[in-house]
Amino acid sequence: MSRIGKAPISLPSGVEVKVSQGNLVTVKGSKGELSQQIHPDLKIEIEDGTLTVTRPTDQKRHRSMHGLYRSLINNMIQGVSEGYEITLELEGVGYRVNNTGNLLELTLGYSHPVMFYIPDELKVETIMQKGQRPTIILRGSDKQLIGQVAAKIRAFRKPEPYKGKGIRFKGEELRRKAGKTAAK
Repeated sequence: MSRIGKAPISLPSGVEVKVSQGNLVTVKGSKGELSQQIHPDLKIEIEDGTLTVTRPTDQKRHRSMHGLYRSLINNMIQGVSEGYEITLELEGVGYRVNNTGNLLELTLGYSHPVMFYIPDELKVETIMQKGQRPTIILRGSDKQLIGQVAAKIRAFRKPEPYKGKGIRFKGEELRRKAGKTAAK
């Protein structure tokens, strides 16, 4: 059995899970509503505040889907109850960030500012304080969407290994290079 797949998911109070015809799982909570289509071979059982995902056979494809869909459902339940947050930091001279609603304006050393619209499902907050790095905070209930948007923002100016300038996740460790040494 898959160790991840066979682990039961406890449903927190205030979270409602529905499994409709065709294995469409819908999760409602205080932070929003998410839905995910589950493979028809897998069975989802809800009893006594716990949700379990079971597979029909030990075929390789059933084993691989078992842990995947259990993790997706767990991420949806955690997202609608607690939510997710990703923090990005800008490091570099003259790098700035500003937001107007969900429109993010980044100044990253290019000849033009980079404008990026954050999807309506996510909330964005920017912090520009003197003496600290400019910071972007993304909040939302969909783990996949928030990770994808954070990766797109980071791709505008990836951290480079020599000076460390660029956009990085908070707490991300960079592998730094020494650079050239002058020959005598």
